Amino acid sequence: MNWARIPYLNTIDRYIIGKYLSTFLFTMAIFTVVAVVFDVSERLDDFMKHDAPLSKIVFEYYAGFVPFYLNMLSPLINFIAVIFFTAKMADQTEIVPILSGGMSFNRFIRPYMVAATIIFALNFIFSVYIIPRTNKLKVGFERVYVKPVTNNTKSSTHMQIDDDSYVYIDNFDNNRKVGYNFVLEKFDDGEMTEKLMADRIQWDSVKSNWRIENYTIRIVDSLKEEMIKGASMDTLLDMTPRDFEVYDNIFTAMNMKELNARIEKEQIRGTGMMTDLLLEKYKRFVTPLAAYVLTIMGVALSSKKVRGGIGLSLGIGIALSFTYIVFIQFATMFSLKGGLPPLIAVFIPNVIFGVLAVYLLYKAPK
Repeated sequence: MNWARIPYLNTIDRYIIGKYLSTFLFTMAIFTVVAVVFDVSERLDDFMKHDAPLSKIVFEYYAGFVPFYLNMLSPLINFIAVIFFTAKMADQTEIVPILSGGMSFNRFIRPYMVAATIIFALNFIFSVYIIPRTNKLKVGFERVYVKPVTNNTKSSTHMQIDDDSYVYIDNFDNNRKVGYNFVLEKFDDGEMTEKLMADRIQWDSVKSNWRIENYTIRIVDSLKEEMIKGASMDTLLDMTPRDFEVYDNIFTAMNMKELNARIEKEQIRGTGMMTDLLLEKYKRFVTPLAAYVLTIMGVALSSKKVRGGIGLSLGIGIALSFTYIVFIQFATMFSLKGGLPPLIAVFIPNVIFGVLAVYLLYKAPK
């Protein structure tokens, strides 16, 4: 981008934006190398044990690993980058003449916010559109070469498939797409009108329907009851084998269309996954806002020259960055285990650190 063509950016603005983005990219490159080296040392035995091809390791696993973890650590990387180059500017007495020349502190922050907006836009695009696609590659690779699930069976599943129909499956084997001890109950105005019980239910991928075997249907009509038995029959049900998947991080591999469709179904079915789904959805939109919060905080902390040099400011920045990540994890756990609404949970870290950023900005020497 040619910063000289943007009319409201002067030479100092372009200098700060260039420093910001170059330091951010350099820090991200360092974190990428360190993360990949540590992960290779940890996963090498798994790769060799399951004979993972090198091409799949590079173009599937690490093609998903690198974007996922860089996006997750982006607040930490962003904060460190801001503090590092701003503290260096302060240590080299570059900020004092800028402010002494008549530029207000609020005006001094403008190029930081321009750069933060670029990082916010990139994080948003990656979170919503790119990372779900790369996560599909990573999760698919892990299922085969890192953590192959030998017993991919989900037990005791209760599910509501529409307003009046409820399903229970004792065990569902996702490898074979077969469920055992299947029960389907239908209600009308709170009274059960039909109950189907079957020994086995099998997904037919060719016909995209279910085949029910050794079934009994009990039909209730007022005081009359009718029993129907059969060996097998095909039927359509608003559920698929994907509803019984037990893999880790499955929601992170869904694009927004798939995620919203799963949320709509979960509102009816109530299988206990709603909090996980909403957390994943809201994080994709809210987490990129950390670029603004941590940029303001970083400038406020490091714009003053101190005796300890950039080391002190950098140490404080790293400590606060990890504190921010810990807040995210605590809020997530409170939502999953303590009933905290997911939307509030994803906003809490940004709100708390946003208030702290405004306070530090107010106290910053101007």
